[in-house]
Amino acid sequence: MIPKVTQEIIDLGDGRTIEIETGKLAKQADGSVVLRTGDAMLLATVVSARTANPGVDFLPLTVDYREKFSAAGRFPGGFFKREARPSDKEILTMRLVDRVLRPLFPDDYHAETQIMIQLLSHDENVMPDAMAGLAASAALAVSDIPFYNYISEVRVGRINGQFIINPSKQQLEESDIDMMIGASKDSVAMVEGEMKEISEQEMVEAIKFAHEAIIKQIEAQERMRAALNLTYREYEPEVNDEAILEKVHAFTYQKLYDIASEASAKHERSEKFSLLKEELLATFTEEEVLEQNELISKYFSKTQKEAVRNLILDQGIRLDGRKTTEIRPIWCEVSYLPSAHGSAVFTRGETQALATVTLGTSREANVIDLPSEQGEERFYLQYNFPPFSTGEAKPLRGVSRREVGHGNLAQRALKIMVPDDCPYTIRLVSDVLESNGSSSMATVCAGTLALMDAGVQIEKPVSGIAMGLISDAKTGRWAVLSDILGDEDHLGDMDFKVTGTANGITACQMDIKIEGLAYDIMEQALKQARDGRLHILEKLTDTIAEPNKQVKAHAPKIIKFEIPKEYIGAVIGPGGKNIQNLQADTATTIVINEEGNFGIIEILGTSQEGMDKAIQTIQNQTFAPVEGDVYTVKVTKILDFGAVVEFVPGKDSLLHVSELEWKRVENVSDILKEGDVIEVKYLGLDPKTKKPKVSRKALLPRPPREDKKPESQDSANNQPKKEGDKK
Repeated sequence: MIPKVTQEIIDLGDGRTIEIETGKLAKQADGSVVLRTGDAMLLATVVSARTANPGVDFLPLTVDYREKFSAAGRFPGGFFKREARPSDKEILTMRLVDRVLRPLFPDDYHAETQIMIQLLSHDENVMPDAMAGLAASAALAVSDIPFYNYISEVRVGRINGQFIINPSKQQLEESDIDMMIGASKDSVAMVEGEMKEISEQEMVEAIKFAHEAIIKQIEAQERMRAALNLTYREYEPEVNDEAILEKVHAFTYQKLYDIASEASAKHERSEKFSLLKEELLATFTEEEVLEQNELISKYFSKTQKEAVRNLILDQGIRLDGRKTTEIRPIWCEVSYLPSAHGSAVFTRGETQALATVTLGTSREANVIDLPSEQGEERFYLQYNFPPFSTGEAKPLRGVSRREVGHGNLAQRALKIMVPDDCPYTIRLVSDVLESNGSSSMATVCAGTLALMDAGVQIEKPVSGIAMGLISDAKTGRWAVLSDILGDEDHLGDMDFKVTGTANGITACQMDIKIEGLAYDIMEQALKQARDGRLHILEKLTDTIAEPNKQVKAHAPKIIKFEIPKEYIGAVIGPGGKNIQNLQADTATTIVINEEGNFGIIEILGTSQEGMDKAIQTIQNQTFAPVEGDVYTVKVTKILDFGAVVEFVPGKDSLLHVSELEWKRVENVSDILKEGDVIEVKYLGLDPKTKKPKVSRKALLPRPPREDKKPESQDSANNQPKKEGDKK
């Protein structure tokens, strides 16, 4: 049967289009679409269970994004020729989509839902992650799943002051902005990206430009749904009991409000909230607790959220007693770990990060091998969030998506400040030791300190801060919170992380949990974030004002230089023998990379003597005299017909007796002795022997010529010879 295909085309305004079609592929899913722009094609599918599992009071949403190697005509790397676990980039794309969609599902929709997005065909001029959000929303739009507020995501770049929607990878290299914006028709829900020290106003302009493009993409989804004449499925709403809600609210609201206003520490506050919950449960019978425990717990949390939010809006007082613009106390320390190449501890309130820097050669670069991207990272940051940082005991199950996301944000914040000519590969690791909000921003601050402690010549220090929002749609009241706590993140309406230098923003990540965030609130949050960021930056520079001039004594130093490509084999030697012996002899690490007509040599070591020896050995192996240049050489052997002179160990030449002086030399040893150091001029290869030819006399003053006798004169009487005379 020929499938009935429904299609919409979105004009990007510069000759590019995005085609959305449904009805051809994956028709057993609740919704499926294929997106195409250029030769790039994405398949997005969505399936949602008809009923929620018993006891589930949240949305079990899974977003999965995968790039097929076949999409780019490539084989998976490694031994197993099958796509396995997702890469960091795929995980980051999943998070981008999830963070926009999740808050826009109905609050009472708890059926398990799975969205899968696959890159089926790759185009070098298209970055597929920028289309993943549109694909996911379009799949929902052509389904009966109760998702009413469609979204889209776009990437924004800026070249020569002009904004671009969904730039190519080549265009992005010229851009000073790389931002992903996700939004519904009414409001922005997510912002994430990196920038080259842009202003707050420029960031708002980029978001507004993106939102205009997103609205057009949402309108295309609406037209497609209307053409299909679909209806939404009915679902069983969550169970509620107004009587229990009133009882919980009446018993706990004021007590929760009072506890929140006591300005206590996290664990002390949590203990008081827990004790109050036990008091609440004691007001119910055992049968009521057994039957309604989930509802009681839900209403307790709801009342707690209301009390904390009202405290902030009523009095401007936060859970730890701070004002809305106040930053928690900060202390920092560098060189905390004696054996690390660089280390720092950054503590802000009850959040603490320990950062370490390790320096290496290009061999330690992070290799990226994906269908849509191949390359290396010479600076990368890894973020660890162990359970003890929040006082919990949990099983360790590998790196979480959250850890990947937070590490990526901190990496993007700092990498722009690492100079392009930095010779090292840099691995920066942040271990969160305590967490009560904003651990990714603590990672940025600790990372800045650790890089400067390691002697990495970053251009400027970077600090970061997380902003929150408490709002009341009924009264129109709102408050932006600087340096949020974990509870304020959980109970609030926004988590807005901003990093930057004193000159501008380098990275951001914003998640909005409510609809209709006004731009004036966003602008206030950015202004408040700048004030807080500069305050934190001052604390960092008080600890270490600028990068150390040298790496630590136990840290490796690195020297890079070039050799002609044809000498690479000689340096490596048969089976790597030469380079292995040289590394062992000099206690260095030597890496050779071929670039064009040159071999790029990297020598890494802690002993300057060993590094100098390695450098000299390689330079000796690649030495080639230049015709016409003068060299200082050593006499290594005296011969009857000249002397052997050495340019460098292993590279010598014959200095012929005729090239010693302008006068005739009968005995070479009258002029030179073994061990003498002299200067010679290189004359090139002898045309007869094809061996190097050098001259000493070429550097000596040439004696004046004597007048020669005419050949026609007799040597005896200086008279002209007559024809027939005897000689």
